[in-house]
Amino acid sequence: MEDRAANGGFRDPVCGMQAADAPKERRFEYEGRQYRFCSASCIAKFKSDPAKYLEAERRESSGGAQASEYTCPMHPEVLKDGPGDCPICGMALEPKLATAEAQRDEELEAMTRRLWVCAVLTLPVSAAAMSDMIPGQPLQKWPGAEALVWFQFVLSMPVVLWGARPFFERGWRSVVNRRLNMFTLVSLGVGVAFVYSVAATLAPGVFPEAMRHHGHVAVYYEAAAVITTLVLLGQVLEGRARNRTSGAIRALLGLAPRTARIVREDGFEEEISLDEVGVGDLLRVRPGEKVPVDGVLVEGRSSVDESMITGEPAPVEKAEGASVTGGTINGTGSFAMRAERVGAETLLAQIVQMVAEAQRSRAPIQRLVDVVASWFVPAVIAAAIVTFIVWLFFGPEPRLSYAIVNAVAVLIIACPCALGLATPMSIMVGTGRGAQMGVLVKNAEALEALHKVEVLVVDKTGTLTEGHPRVVTVQTAAGFDELEMVGLAATLEKGSEHPLAAAVLGYAEVLGVKPGKTEDFESLTGKGIRGRIDGREVIVGNRRLLEEMRIDAGGLEESAERLRGEGQTVMYTAVDGRVAGLFGITDPIKETTPEAIRRLHGEGLQIIMLTGDNETTARAVGTKLGIDRIEAEVSPEHKDAVVRRLQEEGKRVVMAGDGINDAPALAQADVGIAMGTGTDVAMESAGVTLVKGDLTGIVRARALSQATMRNIRQNLFFAFVYNSLGVPIAAGALYPAFGLLLNPMIAAAAMTFSSVSVITNALRLRNARL
Repeated sequence: MEDRAANGGFRDPVCGMQAADAPKERRFEYEGRQYRFCSASCIAKFKSDPAKYLEAERRESSGGAQASEYTCPMHPEVLKDGPGDCPICGMALEPKLATAEAQRDEELEAMTRRLWVCAVLTLPVSAAAMSDMIPGQPLQKWPGAEALVWFQFVLSMPVVLWGARPFFERGWRSVVNRRLNMFTLVSLGVGVAFVYSVAATLAPGVFPEAMRHHGHVAVYYEAAAVITTLVLLGQVLEGRARNRTSGAIRALLGLAPRTARIVREDGFEEEISLDEVGVGDLLRVRPGEKVPVDGVLVEGRSSVDESMITGEPAPVEKAEGASVTGGTINGTGSFAMRAERVGAETLLAQIVQMVAEAQRSRAPIQRLVDVVASWFVPAVIAAAIVTFIVWLFFGPEPRLSYAIVNAVAVLIIACPCALGLATPMSIMVGTGRGAQMGVLVKNAEALEALHKVEVLVVDKTGTLTEGHPRVVTVQTAAGFDELEMVGLAATLEKGSEHPLAAAVLGYAEVLGVKPGKTEDFESLTGKGIRGRIDGREVIVGNRRLLEEMRIDAGGLEESAERLRGEGQTVMYTAVDGRVAGLFGITDPIKETTPEAIRRLHGEGLQIIMLTGDNETTARAVGTKLGIDRIEAEVSPEHKDAVVRRLQEEGKRVVMAGDGINDAPALAQADVGIAMGTGTDVAMESAGVTLVKGDLTGIVRARALSQATMRNIRQNLFFAFVYNSLGVPIAAGALYPAFGLLLNPMIAAAAMTFSSVSVITNALRLRNARL
């Protein structure tokens, strides 16, 4: 089956992206049908579980449930194929996949309809219930007190039976699933008040005379109706606020343009849908337009506003060979670019995916909240039962009325909805804010741990430095010509992906030396490379490699030590067991590094630099920057061991790096931070990725962590203070001294206000200064 799009292309069954065509390596045959994919990652996911994606596609094509899974914002482990309610907390499930357009929220629409209808019906019910407070009591005289009770009964019935139906359903499921939650308490409170009132209306004779007021048994239809309406109001406000928290993802998705201008082979330019852009296409970006996909400039120059991914307002100059990112905004120049990453593989798509996953993750502090909540609801029910018994046996007449009213007030005011929202709301808003500032948090655990770290371990190349080293010194040994030595080294380095290899190749290009062909190439991790060139054994590496090969550096060692003292990295070249020369390579320190280190020191962090460089070179760089501790000539395995040793000393460690060799240490650290300019392996191993890739991002990430955790603690305070103070008041603790009781309607208003307080406080994170 080839799923053709309207434009003649195809639709990826994994991510849903549409594209014009797919190369042979991105096609896969399954059960006699051929499927095409927009990226390698999508085909890998499909191969891992084809049935999952085909079932989702089948449902979508047949007009059934949406293809995306639905999850609970407070319990992300709950996954369903379509809309529904969370079996743990009862909240409406939300789609996992984000879209640029705000999705229709059927749950919010339904709750809004119920709210308006119930509000219209509740107002006259409340007026009738308070009629005895009107001077002269005209309504009590006409149409009469009994008629008013029936009036309340008729109007409150649709409010309770229809308006509160979702609460009863969720409350019942919470009992069946043995996961008591806020809807358990709401349904109990509303149900008890309404059932008691119906019994008092239909069979008043069964109630003793002591429970009668002016000859009539008191009813609480207005309490049931008002509580229902206020809880509906809270659900509507909460739903609208949750929609606003996903605004960060929608804003990111909205950054991508919908079209691109492709340059055909004959030079003709044509505007096409972004879905039709493929890897290798030549695209034209005019002044003021958005860059359509990730790629490289091949013609022209301009300044590009990259603030949407880096948080930095200053435009970045771009010339031929420079990388550009989809969604960034071109300045006044015009340029042509070659598309390198499209669809789900663009940086913007990866950012959106990472933010969505982070918003659904759970912080460790949430486990404590879950434990408290699991005990809290049964404790509240027990408190309501005790309140009922105490008032029934020791309260004033009418005892049963007082017992029911106060027990209902306890159930309502103690609803833990605010408690459940406290952590997830802050995580959702905080991770969205971080993404806007170039700080991508993979999970909530990393976000929480970041504000507790005490030691920052950093790699040198690409983290403290720009990661674009260049050759500044070349010296040859006796019997070797510079062009010959550079040619041999460049030929060997052609097979290496190390940044220092790029420096040698760049220098060779400047000299006009073309690399030759290498045989038996071998990379020696942390030391260098070796191979055969025209029958000659050639090695390029550091002093350690020379020592292992028992090659004497001779008179070059003195020069090498001097260069190291100047902060240069020294690489030797040897041919057939004789040293041929050396390269002095420097990697400029990033402009932002000194200020970032000063700020991190100001926050009390100890900074340790790990590098594979020589001790002298590392110390020259570290001393200049004020690094607390320097460990040089460190192998990738040793980096991991250093982090583990610090943890064994009781330190909380954050590791920042950008290379494949940093991945083990990034995974071992309490928090791993990958530079966005580095490798995909490093980003996969890290809990946080900095899009811009400098230490200033670590300062921002720390600020985000501190702001988010402070916000969570504030939310938990709001949640607990209402419950802690409200339950004893609702139970009647103030009655003996002051004669004051808490009306269930006021309890419902207080419960709604606590939820709104938590939501409003969490939304403040959208403006947090990082």
